[in-house]
Amino acid sequence: MKFNMGCGRRRVDGFVNVDSSPVCEPDEVWDLDVTPWPWADDCAEEVYFIHALEHMGATSAGFLAIMKELYRICAPGCRIEVAVPHPRHDDFLNDPTHVRPITPELMSLFDRARNDAWQAAGAANSPLAHYTGVNFKIEQVTRVLAEPYGAQMQSGALTDAELQDAVRSRNNVIKELRLTLRAVKP
Repeated sequence: MKFNMGCGRRRVDGFVNVDSSPVCEPDEVWDLDVTPWPWADDCAEEVYFIHALEHMGATSAGFLAIMKELYRICAPGCRIEVAVPHPRHDDFLNDPTHVRPITPELMSLFDRARNDAWQAAGAANSPLAHYTGVNFKIEQVTRVLAEPYGAQMQSGALTDAELQDAVRSRNNVIKELRLTLRAVKP
């Protein structure tokens, strides 16, 4: 099975389009904040959260439950595509339904190999993969730049160092984050 979670009006052909609102006319109406989810273990070969995951898991316990349910339904090797507004962009800040900033750093907390390395190094990172029994490897991170930064990078008017400085010191530099995760299961 393939799932388009929190689909809203962005239906994807060949996927089970899931949303909590019947107004969106999803294939299945389900509030993903409610766990357990109604799907079988290891049933998903691909999962999309396209501008959806930032709307879920307002509490730490709720977000951890979502990550555990996602892992439970993922078949070994399942690919998860996540697209979210950058948490320091107005697109994230101005929507009161955005309850959870999603970043590569947050998602790396669910990677067992990273948890093991942090534990060996005595780092203070929360080993959420160990706490929750999940294992998601980040395969790719794409940062979509807001304008004028995208055009400046493309023209060479902005260096990588200048861009990194802008990201650390300003809002509205990165518009969107896109992450590809892989469910690692025995």
